[in-house]
Amino acid sequence: MKINTLQDLYIEELRDIYNAEQQLVKALPKVAQAANSDELRSAIEDHLETTREQIERLDQIFENIGSSSKGKKCKAMEGLIEEVNELLEEDIADSVLDAALIAACQRVEHYEISVYGTLATFAKLLGREDDADLLVQTLDEEKEADENLTDIAESTINVEAKEEGSSEAEEEEEKASSKKSARGSH
Repeated sequence: MKINTLQDLYIEELRDIYNAEQQLVKALPKVAQAANSDELRSAIEDHLETTREQIERLDQIFENIGSSSKGKKCKAMEGLIEEVNELLEEDIADSVLDAALIAACQRVEHYEISVYGTLATFAKLLGREDDADLLVQTLDEEKEADENLTDIAESTINVEAKEEGSSEAEEEEEKASSKKSARGSH
């Protein structure tokens, strides 16, 4: 599709985020399953349901415009999901994995926040107030999801990850100290 107008760009960006949300619907169950924290798993599962609702809103926007949602693959989301998949293949302590999952999920949320903010602005400029209202609703949900992840990270997950790393470092120091003591007593 040739992009000559803001309307053309608006439709292309809508198709991009539509594909991104479709990719997320496929990826989030695996991410939720990998979470060790019940609170984190629940937050991811809740956002999966919200994502499905956001896709329905996008379907409504495409219907309003009279355009198809097909045709654009979101390479940014593909890359973000690939990073999560690589993370899941690593040998990572449970609480540290949860901290890493939150970081990865927040990168996704920040991407979505930027896209939905831009789309809402485009919709307003194009006089598509109904679309703008739907996009702002989704934007607010993405911001809320990001804030929820921050709360979970700051209240428990990051603290547990720090403690896990500290206890392992202390164990290593104790082993090293024991070896020095053993050598010194001979």
